[in-house]
Amino acid sequence: MTDTAHVGAAFRTRQLTMATLLTVMLAVFLALGAWQLQRRTWKLDLMAAVDRRTHAPPVPAPGPDTWSRLSPEGDAYRRVRARGLFLNGHETLVQAVTAKGPGVWVMTPLKTDLGFTILVNRGFAPLEQRAASAREAGSVFGETTVTGLLRISEPRGGFLRRNHPAAGRWYSRDVAAMARAEGLSDVAPYFIDADATPNAGGWPAGGMTVVSFRNSHLVYAITWFGLAAMVAGWAAYGAYIAVRKDRPS
Repeated sequence: MTDTAHVGAAFRTRQLTMATLLTVMLAVFLALGAWQLQRRTWKLDLMAAVDRRTHAPPVPAPGPDTWSRLSPEGDAYRRVRARGLFLNGHETLVQAVTAKGPGVWVMTPLKTDLGFTILVNRGFAPLEQRAASAREAGSVFGETTVTGLLRISEPRGGFLRRNHPAAGRWYSRDVAAMARAEGLSDVAPYFIDADATPNAGGWPAGGMTVVSFRNSHLVYAITWFGLAAMVAGWAAYGAYIAVRKDRPS
C-alpha cells in the first residue's frame, strides 16, 4: 500500500469513528431534551392537580384501609379534616425557618374519633415560645376538629442533618420516627398541616404551608437541544472538510 493510500485509509477510519461518536452524542442529547419536555408536562400537570387539591372542600382524613395506597403524586396537599383529642403531652418540636423567622413546628398527635392517630403540625412557634408552658393558652383540650393539608412524611432528616430522637433534635417531620419516639401506635403515615384558624394566644400559628414546585425542565430541555445543535454543527463542518479533502486537486 502506498503512503498516500495508507493516509487515505487512516483518514476514512477517523471519519467513521468521529461520525459514529457524533451520531451517538446527537441521539443522546435529543433524547434528553425530549425527556425534559415530558418531565415539564408532568410537572405542570402535578402543579395544576395540587392547586385543585388545596382549594377543594376538605374531605375526611384517610383511614387505615387507604394508607397503603397513599402517594405524593396523588395525595400530597389534599385538604382534609379530622376530629378527635390532642395528646398535648406528646408533642414534638421540629426546627423551622419561616417568613416569621426561626423557630419550631409544633407537631401534636390527634387521637381521632375513629380510633387511629394523626400527627398534626399545629403551626409555627418562635424560639421564645418553644416551651409548651410559654404558649399554654394555645393548648386545645376536649374534642376538636382540625382542617388542613395532608403532607407526606419526611424521613431521615433535613439537608445534611439527621434527626436525633433520643436527644429531641428534629430537622424533618418523620412521622414513623416521631411515633416510635413517643410510643404511639396506629399512627397514619402522613401528617396534617393545620390551616390558619387562630389559636388562643397566637401560637402556634397555622396556615404557613408553602406550596412550591421547582420547574426548570424547559431550561434543561433548551440546554440539551442546544448541545444537540452544536453536535450537528460539528458534524456538518466535519462532512464539509471531508468532502474538500476527497476532492481531486
